[in-house]
Amino acid sequence: MPEKEAKPAAINIIWLGMILIATLTAAFTGRMDALTRASFDSAKGAVTLAISLIGPMALWLGIMKVAEAGGMLRLIARAMRPLMTRLFPEVPAEHPAMSAMIMNLAANALGLGNAATPMGIKAMQELDKLAAEEGTATNAMCQFLAINTSSVTLLPLGVITVRAAAGAHDPAGILIPSLIATTCSTAVAIIAARMLARGPDPSLAATRFAEKTLEKKEGNTTSFMVGQVGRLMITAFAALFAAAMIYRGIKAPAPENFTGLIANISAWLVPIIICSLLIFGYLRGVKVYESLTEGATEGFTTAVKIIPFMVAIFVAIGMLRASGAIDFAISVLAPLTNKMRMPAEALSMAFLRPLSGSGAFGLMSEIVSREPDSFLSFLVSTMQGSTETTFYVLAVYFGAIGIKKTRHALPAALCADAAGIIASVTVCRIFYS
Repeated sequence: MPEKEAKPAAINIIWLGMILIATLTAAFTGRMDALTRASFDSAKGAVTLAISLIGPMALWLGIMKVAEAGGMLRLIARAMRPLMTRLFPEVPAEHPAMSAMIMNLAANALGLGNAATPMGIKAMQELDKLAAEEGTATNAMCQFLAINTSSVTLLPLGVITVRAAAGAHDPAGILIPSLIATTCSTAVAIIAARMLARGPDPSLAATRFAEKTLEKKEGNTTSFMVGQVGRLMITAFAALFAAAMIYRGIKAPAPENFTGLIANISAWLVPIIICSLLIFGYLRGVKVYESLTEGATEGFTTAVKIIPFMVAIFVAIGMLRASGAIDFAISVLAPLTNKMRMPAEALSMAFLRPLSGSGAFGLMSEIVSREPDSFLSFLVSTMQGSTETTFYVLAVYFGAIGIKKTRHALPAALCADAAGIIASVTVCRIFYS
């Protein structure tokens, strides 16, 4: 038993390897000054990003608290039970983790990044309640993270907006290629997570206990009875909001293209979701203000808790980029990618996407603005819209619940990333014209 505990998790080896490779490469390339600056700048950037997450995380975890208290999470889990019980057989069918995972995946699919992260953290917190070993990822956690990093994307709004601003002939042309590529990566994520899940699942010991105590934990959620005035107020709001939608639909100029229509829908989507969840909670007798502030307090604590994990990951990635190691790997792999008819700059995107979301988005934006209708632009746009920043997601989601033994989560997620890249190249060759 002591020998098993002494064995380092995969993330320890990978993280240390990134640091050592970066330092060794910088020693050969003469970039030690850049490496030093990158280590400090990356640490500072990680803290800045974590602080910027406090507001959205507090808001959305507060709203999720209202939905949970009103029983919406259980209703969602019950509706999606057939699919979710097959994907996550270790999790009780009506456990709050099920509905939180559904809402996270739905937010990712709709391109609602600010809402997706807090919902994902909420899902991880609920899954952690089923864990028998503190600090060890369960099979359900590993599979959820792998699916999350490959998340099926219906509306890559940010990418479409960049393409439209650059004057691309068909900004929304990446919708179907992105959907196909990310569907392939999600399928690989599920298969890889299942195949890599060896040994006893740390959640099995706790699941039976959770099934028995779930009803008690979710017990009495109704704090007061909604009166006639309250129901009348909600009805009036719904009627006036519907009238406002009709009024804006008549008065506002018709969108010039599909991209404009998607942008208009996106602008209305988040407020509608917020109001719907809050109204649902209110009508179920939840004290919405008290519940929201209670959840927001948890969100604030969580945002602070993830800072050390983000600093560790961001420093390793920053040093790796500054050392020139990524450029060296691209040059070594160039003969192979040439046979795949994959441009060298697209390989840079493939390396950067799992490591740095902002870096990948910046590279994609630069390529699209330079040649908006080229195959390279089409390909990197599809990559950006169909893959996720794996190391960021791992640091934030696992950091929020103090997971140190990540087990097979990272290998499964990286398999999904590789599948997404390969699928993007293949699909773009078919769809580009």
